[in-house]
Amino acid sequence: METDRLVLRPRRAEEAAVYRRLWTERDPRVPPHRRIDAEGRPSVADVAARLGGEPGILAVELKSTGEVIGYCGLLAGDDGPDDEPELAYELLRAAHGHGYATEAGRAVLAWADEQGHRRLWAHVWDWNTASRRVLAKLGFRETGEVERGTAHGDNVLTVRDL
Repeated sequence: METDRLVLRPRRAEEAAVYRRLWTERDPRVPPHRRIDAEGRPSVADVAARLGGEPGILAVELKSTGEVIGYCGLLAGDDGPDDEPELAYELLRAAHGHGYATEAGRAVLAWADEQGHRRLWAHVWDWNTASRRVLAKLGFRETGEVERGTAHGDNVLTVRDL
């Protein structure tokens, strides 16, 4: 998949260091199981071993340089219906603020529509205003359904009809 500035393609094991770097850059409010632990896990090798487990998640690569700046794609609905996948994305901090997440998200929405999906959803932390803005730009709406009471903030459910 290509956009004006990006290539979205399957992730490669040799890029595992980039995806591990995402783990190191995560906000401290992100739950511990999604951050690097005291033993330094996941390691680059751990991340590389997991890359094939999410076939709907694609590398986001800059066309101009070939640099991988994160991922974007669809996850099978663990928390939602099987026919309603979750939109997931994460970019390196250096790539924030350039519109790449919105651009990649639009490409994935078109791909999901081509695949015959009727609706997508995404969970987002209430404190993650940048991600909430991206979802709003992509046409997701907050449902009012909130998972409360976690130590890491409230998790807001958003949906988008295709």
